[in-house]
Amino acid sequence: MENQEEENFNKSMRERTMKMAINIHGLFQSKKIIQINRPMIHQLIRSSSSVAANCRAATRARSDAEFYAKICIVVEECDETQFWCDYLIRIGILSALETIELRDEVDQLTKIFTTIKKKMKDRTKVKGQI
Repeated sequence: MENQEEENFNKSMRERTMKMAINIHGLFQSKKIIQINRPMIHQLIRSSSSVAANCRAATRARSDAEFYAKICIVVEECDETQFWCDYLIRIGILSALETIELRDEVDQLTKIFTTIKKKMKDRTKVKGQI
């Protein structure tokens, strides 16, 4: 039963992270973006899609060490996604109102993956892998 629960959780996380990345991409579909702001927007799109890609890779990991390494990347990319959202709000490219649900989702994902990372680190320390 635990294996089925883990599989369902992994599928759910893959879907949530993919949806988050798509929603971030969608923020810019109809916006007129001046050249100077494009690199920051690209960084946000890259970090959010990296969350989704590395989450997917983590769920396909062949070992605890590989899983832990990918989860570390997911946490880092979630944090970077939060940074770029905040930055783009502060410079006026995005509004806090239009991104409230998205920022809440990124915050939730960050907390989830940080908890997984901590538990995995504790577990692998016991096994002597990390």
